[in-house]
Amino acid sequence: MTTTIPDLLARRLAEDPGGPLVTFYDDASSERTELSATTYANWLAKNANLLVEELDLAAGDLLLVDLPAHWLVPVLLGAAWSAGVAVTTDPDQGHDAVVCGPDSVASYAAAGGTVLACSLRPFATPFAEPLPPGVVDHGTAWPGQSDVFLGLDPVTPDTPAWVDADGAPGHALLVEAAAEAALAGRTRVLTDRHPASGRGVPLLLAPLLAGGSLVLVRHPDAEGWEHRAEQEQASLVLRA
Repeated sequence: MTTTIPDLLARRLAEDPGGPLVTFYDDASSERTELSATTYANWLAKNANLLVEELDLAAGDLLLVDLPAHWLVPVLLGAAWSAGVAVTTDPDQGHDAVVCGPDSVASYAAAGGTVLACSLRPFATPFAEPLPPGVVDHGTAWPGQSDVFLGLDPVTPDTPAWVDADGAPGHALLVEAAAEAALAGRTRVLTDRHPASGRGVPLLLAPLLAGGSLVLVRHPDAEGWEHRAEQEQASLVLRA
């Protein structure tokens, strides 16, 4: 039984490296981004290096993810987990750094601390306008990172992966929850739900565990939803 999330991805890369893993649509901007397992792993490595080298995060630290439903959320979850960094979406948890979108940059910058800001523009490009002093622009920081991540601290089944009011489950517990999720046997999940909801398990880890994939939609066009489900050959549709 796979007991860590990096092991889960390694197994997927061995079994189906070229198949789609995350497909993202933004119906407001007409953006479409698709990541195969190999491309996802590449983004994961670059962002894991970013978290360690640019934000000085280390195994045991906690990253607050405050982003809307976007393809960078699964990337940053995987990057943190690869580095042994736990994730939270609860701002009341004592975090060591935050990754946020353009709408909340100013408030996090004013509060101090380590802030990584994502423009959420296509191809994860930098912000068009200067950011507050001390804020790291994700779009500027990720391209120069190595395509290979070599963590100093090995991730174990007990390494904390998530922190919320109910506790701090390790990798093994999240993988176990993914295996028990109702959608674990589905191959193609279409949804507009946030991919970090429910400890990131149902929408990201369950399809990964089952050899499936996630189709994530932001600002969905309700009239085109049924057509997209057919187009993407979705085996399960979950609406927010």
